[in-house]
Amino acid sequence: MNQYVDIQPKVLDALRKGQPVVALESTIIAHGMPYPKNVDTALSVEKIVEQNGAIPATIAIIDGRIKVGLTPDELTLLGSRKNVLKVSKRDIAYCVLKSYTGATTVSATILIADMVGIKVFATGGIGGVHKNGATTFDISRDLEEIATKQIAVVSAGAKAILDLPLTLEYLETKGVEVIGYQTSEFPGFFSNKTGLNVSYQLDSPKEIAQLLLHKWNLGLKGGILIANPIPTTHEIDKTLLDESIKEAICLANDHEISGKDLTPFLLKTLQENPKLNTLDANIALIYNNAKLAARIANAFSLL
Repeated sequence: MNQYVDIQPKVLDALRKGQPVVALESTIIAHGMPYPKNVDTALSVEKIVEQNGAIPATIAIIDGRIKVGLTPDELTLLGSRKNVLKVSKRDIAYCVLKSYTGATTVSATILIADMVGIKVFATGGIGGVHKNGATTFDISRDLEEIATKQIAVVSAGAKAILDLPLTLEYLETKGVEVIGYQTSEFPGFFSNKTGLNVSYQLDSPKEIAQLLLHKWNLGLKGGILIANPIPTTHEIDKTLLDESIKEAICLANDHEISGKDLTPFLLKTLQENPKLNTLDANIALIYNNAKLAARIANAFSLL
């Protein structure tokens, strides 16, 4: 992979020494928030990871080079440049071929992190089965990568725009443990009340790290999803949120938006809704996930 991948020196050094590293996605920088808020948030997330004892490795493609770990200048470029590709698994080779710049989704970030041996990944919320997914087959690639790669994914559940029961059903079919961090209820991204159960509740980073070690030492392939509830101070009222999501989906249908364009459109529509405060909520949950991921990575490195 050396001919395609540039690993930031401090990330490479940490990987060689078995020190804790946390992978971070870049779609949220290029497609999830407005500039310059996106860059400020990305830099803050990296700082939180460092403050909690791990090395941050934001993953992206810059001018055709796969980057594992970005400099502040590269983060700024990614957040301010127009026409940055949204890169999932099927887009990686094309983006490299054309020497384009691309922001990696959850699935692409997991795939690249696994290539270089990073075992813990922090994101906001994973993708999943979209509403009406039983008929449209619109299912995020995120679920497949979590199921097949040796990585722990820390998120605030799945994105609120999705069909959460079907998403959990899919993960169960794929044999993915959904671990609730200090909760028995699967969180719904902006809201913690979903009425859905996680596989198991674990209450410390050390316990989660031990589960990872036992699973992989047993030869059981695949990753683990760690559901970390959004801080209660930033929760959004579930009734209001559900109504807003229905309106956003109707708007997407009216504009015939689907596929990889659907999630960014729905999240942007919610972000622009004056009745909600999704941007601040999104930032709060990302910070919260980065902190937990760093602590899990630390605990795992000690094992």
